[in-house]
Amino acid sequence: MRQILLFISIIFVGLLFIARLFFLQVYQDNSNNLYEDNAIRKVYDYPKRGFVYDRNGKLLVSNQPSYDVMVIPREVKPLDTLEFCSLLKIDKEQFIKTYKKAYTYSPRLPYVFLPQLSKEDYAVLQEKMRKFEGFYIQKRSLRNYETTIGANVLGDIGEVNQRIMSKNPYYKMGDLIGMQGIEASYEKTLRGVKGIKFIQKDRFNRNIGPYKKGKFDTLPESGKDIKTTIDATLQAYGEILMQNKRGGVIAIEPSTGEILSMVAAPTYNPNLLVGRDRSKNFTKLYNDSIAKPLFNRSLQGVYNPGSPFKLMNALVALQEGVISTNEKLTCYAGYKYGNSFMKCHCRSGTRNDMVHGIQESCNTYFATVYRRILDKPENASIGINVWSNHVKSFGLGNFLNNDLYVGQKGRIPNREYYRGIYPKTFYSTYTISNAIGQGEVATTPIQLANMIAAIANRGYYFTPHIIKEIKDETLDLNFTTPKYTTIDKEHFEPVIEGMLNVYKHGTAKYLQIPDIDICGKTGTVENFVKIDSVKTQLTDHSIFVAFAPKNNPKIAIAVFVENGYFGSRFAGKIASLMIEKYIKGTITRKDLENFVLSHSLEDEYAKPYSGVPFKINRETKLQTISIEEVNKLKAQLTKLEH
Repeated sequence: MRQILLFISIIFVGLLFIARLFFLQVYQDNSNNLYEDNAIRKVYDYPKRGFVYDRNGKLLVSNQPSYDVMVIPREVKPLDTLEFCSLLKIDKEQFIKTYKKAYTYSPRLPYVFLPQLSKEDYAVLQEKMRKFEGFYIQKRSLRNYETTIGANVLGDIGEVNQRIMSKNPYYKMGDLIGMQGIEASYEKTLRGVKGIKFIQKDRFNRNIGPYKKGKFDTLPESGKDIKTTIDATLQAYGEILMQNKRGGVIAIEPSTGEILSMVAAPTYNPNLLVGRDRSKNFTKLYNDSIAKPLFNRSLQGVYNPGSPFKLMNALVALQEGVISTNEKLTCYAGYKYGNSFMKCHCRSGTRNDMVHGIQESCNTYFATVYRRILDKPENASIGINVWSNHVKSFGLGNFLNNDLYVGQKGRIPNREYYRGIYPKTFYSTYTISNAIGQGEVATTPIQLANMIAAIANRGYYFTPHIIKEIKDETLDLNFTTPKYTTIDKEHFEPVIEGMLNVYKHGTAKYLQIPDIDICGKTGTVENFVKIDSVKTQLTDHSIFVAFAPKNNPKIAIAVFVENGYFGSRFAGKIASLMIEKYIKGTITRKDLENFVLSHSLEDEYAKPYSGVPFKINRETKLQTISIEEVNKLKAQLTKLEH
C-alpha cells in the first residue's frame, strides 16, 4: 500500500512539474502576457511619422528628433534633486508634483517626466543620466513644419489623455496623437506602428538583457507619407489676403472634388504647437474667445448664404417647371406680401428674366420663384419638402462625409422643422426669406464651394477631400464616385449664363479678370449679435461664390468675410484674385490686390466690445492699414512669387 501511495505521489508531483512547464513555455511564453509581467521591462521604439506634401510635391511637414525624460517610480533611488532639476531647467516644486503624478499613474510603469528636450539639453543630460536611477531618456520624433501656413489644414499632434487611452489601447501614457486637421484625420496612416523590446530584469530589478534573446521584440513600422490636395502657393496667397479679416475661403477642383485651398482667418503659425511651449501656446490660442484662431471658419462657420442661394431657387424652379428662362417678372423696388415688403435694389418697373434676375440679384424675382415652388403642389406643406429635397441633393444641410476633421451640418429646413412654429396652417409667405438666402437657411463655406462645384459640373459633384495620394493605397470610393443632384443637366446653362453676366454686366462687373471667363454670384448677409442681451445689427457679411473658366472649369471657390460689407467689397475681390492666381500664376489686377491688402476690418470686429455707438455698412469708413504693414504683406507676396 505504501509503495502504491509513493508511486502515486511521484506521478502527481511529476504532473505538476509538467503543467508548470507547459504554463511557462506555452501559455506564458506569449508576447501578450509579457505586458503584464513585472519582471519584464517594456521599451517602446517609436516610428517616424509620415511626411505631408502639397499637391505639387512640396514638403509641408517633416520630423525632428525629440527626447523625453521617462521615469519608473519604483525604480527611483535617492538622488541629488537640485542637480537633476538644474539639468532639466525646472524647479523642485515641479519635480515633486510630476513625480507624484507618475506614482499615482503607476509605480511600475514608465511615465513621461519631462517631454520634448531640445538636442542641446539632451546632450548635456545624457552624460549624467547614469547618476539618476529610475530615469531614462526615450527618443521620438516631433513634427517639423516646413511652412508657416495652413495651420487649420495641417493640424498638430499632442499627448494622449486618459479618455483617448480608454478608447484605444494602442496608446500609452506619453504617446502623441494627431489632434486637429490632417494630423487627426490621417492619424493611423501617419503614425505607423510602434516597435517594442522586452528586457529581462533580475531579482534586484536590474536589466540583464533581451527577454528570450529578443524573440518577441518587434521593429517599428514608419508612418506613410501622404500627398494632400492643397496647393501651397494658393493657400499662402489666400492667407495673406485674409490678414486683418475674419472668415473662410474654400477652393475646390470641380472635376475631382480636391480641395485646393482651405483658409480660416485669423490663423496662426503651426510651429507654435510644437515643442515644450505647445501647452502654453495652445492655451493662449484657445482662450482667445474673440478672434478664435482655433475655430476653422471655412468648415465650422455656419452662416446665412445670402444671394448665392438664389442660384438654388432658380435651379429648383426650372426643374419643377414653375417658370421658364424667358418669362419676365416686374420688380417694383421690392416684393410686397401681405402687410410686409421685401426691399430690392432694382429700379421700380424693372423687368427681369432668369439671366437678368441672377445678374442683378433681384429679390422680387426670386421671392416670386420661391413662392411658386412651394405653392405648386396641393399646399405649401408639401411644396417645402419638395424644395428642401432638391436643395439637399447639392450637399447642403448635412455633413459632406469628407475626410476633414471637423464640420457642421448647416440647415435646410423642411415642413417638420417648421412644425413647432406653424403646427397647423403653413403658407409659402411664412418662409419668404429663404428665397434670398436669409431666414432659416444656413450653410458653411465648404458647402457653398461644393454647391458651386456641382453647378460648374452641370449637375454632379465629388465629395470634397484633402487627400490626393497615399503610397500603395487607393483612394476611398466615396471621393472618386460622382454624386448627382436632382436637377436635370439642361437647367444649368441659363443659371451659368446669369453667373457669367454677374461679371460682365452685373454686381461684379468691376472685378473682371482679363482672359478668364468667371461665373460668379455676390452675396450680402445681414449680421446680428446680442450686445448686453439686446439684438444689435452689425455690418453685413460679404460673400462671393464663383467658378472658372466657364467651360472645363478648373476651380470653384466660396469666400466668406465677416462684417465685410456687400459681396463685391471684399469677398468678390479675394475670389477673383485667387482664381487668377491659380489659373495664371500671376496677378494682373493689382488694384484689387492693393485694396484688399491695405484695408482692415479689425475696427468692425471691435464694435461690440468698444461701448461706443456705431453705424453700420457703407456709412462706416473703412479702416486702412499703415504703409509699413502693407509693405510687410507685399514682401510676403514677393517671397511667395520666388
